[in-house]
Amino acid sequence: MVKNEIWQLVGEHTCQLGESPIWDAVNERILWVDILNGEVHQYGSKNGFYKIFRANSMIGAIALCKSGLLIAATQNGFAKIDLEKETLVEIVDPEEHLKNNRFNDGKCDPAGRFWSGTMAVLDTPEAGSLYALEPDFSVSVKIQRVGCSNGIAWSPDGNLMYYIDTPTRQVVAFDFNIITGGISNKRVIVDISQIDGYPDGMTVDSEGMLWIALWGGWKIARYNPISGKMIHSIRLPISNISSCIFGGKNLQDLYITTAKIGLSLDEIEKQPLAGRLFVIKNTGFQGLHMAKFND
Repeated sequence: MVKNEIWQLVGEHTCQLGESPIWDAVNERILWVDILNGEVHQYGSKNGFYKIFRANSMIGAIALCKSGLLIAATQNGFAKIDLEKETLVEIVDPEEHLKNNRFNDGKCDPAGRFWSGTMAVLDTPEAGSLYALEPDFSVSVKIQRVGCSNGIAWSPDGNLMYYIDTPTRQVVAFDFNIITGGISNKRVIVDISQIDGYPDGMTVDSEGMLWIALWGGWKIARYNPISGKMIHSIRLPISNISSCIFGGKNLQDLYITTAKIGLSLDEIEKQPLAGRLFVIKNTGFQGLHMAKFND
């Protein structure tokens, strides 16, 4: 395992577009996707077990289900994945009529709904939407005219939802109704400066602070959602940082996905670790247990 004083590399695989890292505490493994290649990767943190599940379409996000399966957002809508049987069963596609869109980042809310949003494959402005998949597989549209649906997270008490539409360079907050899944009172809480890149994936720590992957920014940054200020950052040897999640025995290890896509041949030569999965052990911060899909 390659490492320096701050970070280590996990496994040996290079993704084109690594995303959606999730920590499976029961099996002590980290899972993540390579969106463009339609792959789900899993790595056992204790035994080094490594395996790839290959789907028939791009996979933008995954989340754990209470049943032990995975819920996924793909180019063809929502699906369930059984990693043991290596099967994928499509559930519903709310954008079946939009062939040039695909799903991107997503997570489960505290009540067990799966939220994921879309974007245009060719980056058409405001072509996407944010959806919520209920446990009964019904789907509702939550936000429309989205450019690139990305990071989504909830405050530790579940009363706030945070959301990133990457081209806006903003993090917005909503009041969140855990019973109905309703969101209201949208307001901007963080503006990302141009020098820091574009906000991508996001997670929340036990203190309610936001950890944001900065695409083109070479770092993961911790933001205070009340003041909107960056209060901590960790630089990596990769410019395109896509997402992050806390894992490990005490949820103090930060796993970080990265990407090769968008880099020139010269940039790839200078960033040979682009697309790898990183981990920062014993960060001194603690994450929250991820909510699971209530199937």
